[in-house]
Amino acid sequence: MSSIRVLVGTKKGAFILRSDAERKDWTVDGPFFGGWEIYHLKGSPVNPNRIYASQSSGWFGQVMHRSDDGGKSWKTVGNQFEYEGEAGTHQWYDGTPHPWEFKRVWHLEPSLTDPDTVYAGAEDAALFRSTDGGESWKELSGLRGHGTGKFWQPGAGGLCLHTIILDPENTDRIFVAISAAGAFRTDDGGKSWQPINRGLRSEYIPEPEAEIGHCVHRLAMHPTRPNVLFMQKHWDVMRSDDGGDSWYEVSDNLPSDFGFVIDVHAHEPDTIYVIPIKSDSEHYPPEGKLRVYRSRTGGNDWEALSKGLPQENCYVNVLRDAMAVDRLNPCGIYFGTTGGQVYASADAGDSWISIADNLPKVLSVEVQTIL
Repeated sequence: MSSIRVLVGTKKGAFILRSDAERKDWTVDGPFFGGWEIYHLKGSPVNPNRIYASQSSGWFGQVMHRSDDGGKSWKTVGNQFEYEGEAGTHQWYDGTPHPWEFKRVWHLEPSLTDPDTVYAGAEDAALFRSTDGGESWKELSGLRGHGTGKFWQPGAGGLCLHTIILDPENTDRIFVAISAAGAFRTDDGGKSWQPINRGLRSEYIPEPEAEIGHCVHRLAMHPTRPNVLFMQKHWDVMRSDDGGDSWYEVSDNLPSDFGFVIDVHAHEPDTIYVIPIKSDSEHYPPEGKLRVYRSRTGGNDWEALSKGLPQENCYVNVLRDAMAVDRLNPCGIYFGTTGGQVYASADAGDSWISIADNLPKVLSVEVQTIL
């Protein structure tokens, strides 16, 4: 019998929500690491018992945890993250040099084939990899060192590497996104990298069509079409049909093209989801109505999904790592809010229920589908 495990990272701990394939009745376990900021937790796609968690605190710095029993118990693993070679500097907001400083892990991405291999995206922007279940970490330094790294500047949330996508058809190809530098791709397992931002336009930077400097909020890809990427940018929803070599806008009839999350239906590669918010200064839904927007055509043609969601006086935000999909049929969609709610749809977005209320501010939502 299939089951679902929703992994929720919050400002004050981690929670695990569990249900069967019907996805009607849910149990909530936690908080794990109560009181601590859990930026992200994510399960291995090849070992349903393996979960990784990133804890960040002002007192103890970055702490990594691993569960080998589906979240029932946790082990603290390796916490040494060091920039390789001479760290050097990158540009700050005012253009002055700023030393690279490791602050926290924003995103964890377990390998598609090996439960002991996991990638970590950090602030200040760097990509790390562990091949021993998180016990030790090594930077893939070709990313920062490829040429443009010294010109990267932080977005409002920091200079964070927040998205890691592994190509299921090519283990040497990895996509990452950095706020506020842009999107990048390696085709040789992380040795060399190239910016993939052609077609992006950002009016808030000195050169709107520059090679780097774009505040990419999130990337998404369907595993059966690794050359097709979707992007939620700081303004604009974008699509690439050539592995990121070029992009074009697909945010035609959205009420706002500003937002943080974007995801793809598990079985329909042209069905994508976003949650617009009003603007870069007003981080809440337009008109105070919480609506998920779905396109079944790969963009431009969007429909509002609101059944079961609050449609008045709703002023929450949905952060970049706070939406996920399961692999059941029909596909389930999940997202969490800064107000502490977690919503789920068991019918690909047609209707929604709240599966957790009054949690701390939700930082991330991930799903493990146990078949």
